[in-house]
Amino acid sequence: MSKLNYLILKPRVNKKNKNKNLKLKKNPQKKAVCLRVFTISPKKPNSANRKVIKVNLLEYSTTLVSKIPGETSQLQQHSTVLIKGARIRDLIGVSHTTVRGKYDLLGIVGRKTSRSKYGVKKPL
Repeated sequence: MSKLNYLILKPRVNKKNKNKNLKLKKNPQKKAVCLRVFTISPKKPNSANRKVIKVNLLEYSTTLVSKIPGETSQLQQHSTVLIKGARIRDLIGVSHTTVRGKYDLLGIVGRKTSRSKYGVKKPL
């Protein structure tokens, strides 16, 4: 327990929370244009080629790397996508993901489970 005189001299100061997602400028999602589609291999225990895209944010003209969820996509250069911040643990340097079912990134056809992650409406 701190002494009273010490607290009078140096009062307690709350730590400021750092914004980890500086590229999106405190926005939940941002519209972006695709520059390049390529694959990255993940860190040590996992092994597969993950599809990622290099995108250019429209308003700020900053580039970042974003993961494409799901198996297939018809993305190519100059496609418009929606980017959201998400931690991708096994990909180095990737801290964003794209939202499926919005703009040029279509949802996965025939998806039954986890539909909200892959942009699929509820079947009738």
